[in-house]
Amino acid sequence: MAWVITRLCVDCKDTECVKACPVDCIYELTVTDERYPNQLYIHPEECINCAACEPACPWGAIFEESAVPDIFQSDIALNAQIFQDHQTEDFTTEPHPLRKNPTSDEVEANKKKHGYA
Repeated sequence: MAWVITRLCVDCKDTECVKACPVDCIYELTVTDERYPNQLYIHPEECINCAACEPACPWGAIFEESAVPDIFQSDIALNAQIFQDHQTEDFTTEPHPLRKNPTSDEVEANKKKHGYA
């Protein structure tokens, strides 16, 4: 079972989870595709279920697939579909962070923005 990065990562993209992943299965899409939000994605077939990424994410955006909150259930399919719609060369495992070290207020505001408070 893989881990899933939910929309709590949209426009945040802190890369601490990428650093924590021992198998480099966290990707950033490097081409424009309006179907997919600006966030990081975990390749479900490459994930070894080690859970190292989850505590590394300061935004609280990563969940084990079986524990994804109801409000983010559609993110499971989105996270898998992106790897079917794009070839390997469309991704990087060395993403550029958009935001680093969020405050607890920023994390809470992000959760509220996405209806998860």
